[in-house]
Amino acid sequence: MSASSNPEKQTRLFSIDPVTKAAIERISQRADCGCLWARGVPNLHVEPQDFNAAGWARTIELIRASARAGSEVFEPSAHIPWDDWLNVITLPPSLGDLAAVRQIRLYGSPLRRLPSEIGRLKALEDLDIYTSQCLHWLPYEITRCTNLRRSRMSTRALYGNKKTGLPFPILSRPMEALLPSTCSICDRSFNGVTPHLLWITLRVGTDNAPLLVHSCSEECTHSLPAPSPGYHPRPHQGGMP
Repeated sequence: MSASSNPEKQTRLFSIDPVTKAAIERISQRADCGCLWARGVPNLHVEPQDFNAAGWARTIELIRASARAGSEVFEPSAHIPWDDWLNVITLPPSLGDLAAVRQIRLYGSPLRRLPSEIGRLKALEDLDIYTSQCLHWLPYEITRCTNLRRSRMSTRALYGNKKTGLPFPILSRPMEALLPSTCSICDRSFNGVTPHLLWITLRVGTDNAPLLVHSCSEECTHSLPAPSPGYHPRPHQGGMP
């Protein structure tokens, strides 16, 4: 009997877990991204965060409260009104203070980027950025989350993915909006050295994700691991394949 003629099996196939169902119900408007439909090489999202936006202030306070409470789950949309959350395009560096967090739930978020401080979340096990259509890459620092075992991503929205072939933006010079305080690889200060920017695709949780590297030296660059099989065979600076 086929799945289409078996209602019970069909229900199981299309069931949605309660956490995702609740997240979907909170979404009043999607943050769409033109990168997914444009032709040619896209530009990196480096738009500045509006620090006067209500959603930004609410996000900072939520992180403070979560850190004080030792929360194991961080899900901003469950605590911030959606209209305010839509104005948040990144998360503050204080995200790294969430030492006890095991799950980050950003389903359908409007985020364009995540801060490098996510690498400080040693307890993180599960990262959900599914249907965050403007989030095309992750910081290399996420590889420091050694307990990260599960992820959920909209792979079609990721740079270099096999489904749409979304090209990697061309990297040239460091951009202030994306610049970490230390080398992505060795975690040491740049000490006046201009970082070298690279893309690399590696396994993150249960997905292959494009990672942005800020390297302080050739030594650090040469120490990068081999990329995931089937993707660009070495770290690169973007452009059309």
